[in-house]
Amino acid sequence: MFKQHLQKLGDQHLLRRLRTIASATGPTVILEGREVILLSSNNYLGLATHPTVVEAAIAATRRYGGGSGAARLVCGTLTPHEALETALARFKGTEAALTFAAGYLANIGVIPALIGKDGLILADRLCHASLIDGCRLSGATFRVYHHRDMNHLEQLLARRTSGKPTLIVTDGIFSMDGDIAPMKDIAQLAERYGATIYVDDAHGTGILGPTGRGTLEHCGVESRVPYHMGTLSKAIGSAGGYLAGSAAFIAYLVNTCRAFTYTTAPPPATAAAATAAIQVIEQEPDRRARLWQNRERLAQGLTRLGFRLAASESPILPIIVGDPDRAMNLAQALIDQGVYAPAIRPPTVPPATSRIRLTITADHTDEQIDQALAGLERAGRTLNLI
Repeated sequence: MFKQHLQKLGDQHLLRRLRTIASATGPTVILEGREVILLSSNNYLGLATHPTVVEAAIAATRRYGGGSGAARLVCGTLTPHEALETALARFKGTEAALTFAAGYLANIGVIPALIGKDGLILADRLCHASLIDGCRLSGATFRVYHHRDMNHLEQLLARRTSGKPTLIVTDGIFSMDGDIAPMKDIAQLAERYGATIYVDDAHGTGILGPTGRGTLEHCGVESRVPYHMGTLSKAIGSAGGYLAGSAAFIAYLVNTCRAFTYTTAPPPATAAAATAAIQVIEQEPDRRARLWQNRERLAQGLTRLGFRLAASESPILPIIVGDPDRAMNLAQALIDQGVYAPAIRPPTVPPATSRIRLTITADHTDEQIDQALAGLERAGRTLNLI
């Protein structure tokens, strides 16, 4: 059965395999024995390798060990976990915060804790898989609205049974297209129809907004959304997920969220690293400025070359290829040119939208970006994509 399924995926050019990187995740990496420019990491601010962040992880490991020993409610809560949640609440401007071992765990645990089978969930069509899974696990009636289509969202809100508990679910930055949810419009609709908003700000936290607090700050709606979700694995450069909100909300999650209750606490090193990274974000705003400068340099270069790009507003810059086989060919041609950016294919993205999902970081130099663009040009022309 397994071999047949793998063969079918291979015939459809949808088979995936793991590739080993033998270095830290920086602007360049060692991939299968050679140095290549990495254009597929979510380490947007370069904090995964920032000396302050690395040293914090090392110090926590020496003091607290490699693991946390148990779930947080058993005996797994350590000082680094509390310090991180205090830092997150301060950073997000909320009373409290709660961390999870992964953003995926946060979404599949928190959404069912917020709404049950008597409720209605309306989710953007391009929501992350963890959001979709959380919506399904809740048992609520689940409807999808067209991507960023506020008219369709309002139609679904207007059609619902009066008084039915309703949760609107969306990404902040959509991870495969790089566009931003229209949060002001969503907030207006939620207020008009008495719905609640749940935003996964995995890719916005740390890079959007005047102080880097994320999509809600960028859109000016922080006070209109009762709880803020994000991850610690993208711009923050560590691992895990978080929810920030009122003290009562966090206490509620501690008592009701199965993904928190029954999961071993994250290693102390990841918590300490994330705390240090938040401090760097607050103290080094130039990193965020450099990220956006690099984003513009890469985006302008791709547009100049004639690649078909998604309507991105972020450091995620997808080149839409369409056919999965052509996307695979482009990814291999890029490796040959010294650029690592794997092909993204269904089911991660909709059919006929296979792509190369480029991401840029603050640590890329102008020379590396120009070198990558030269490789993209050669690969694109070889495959008649530009």
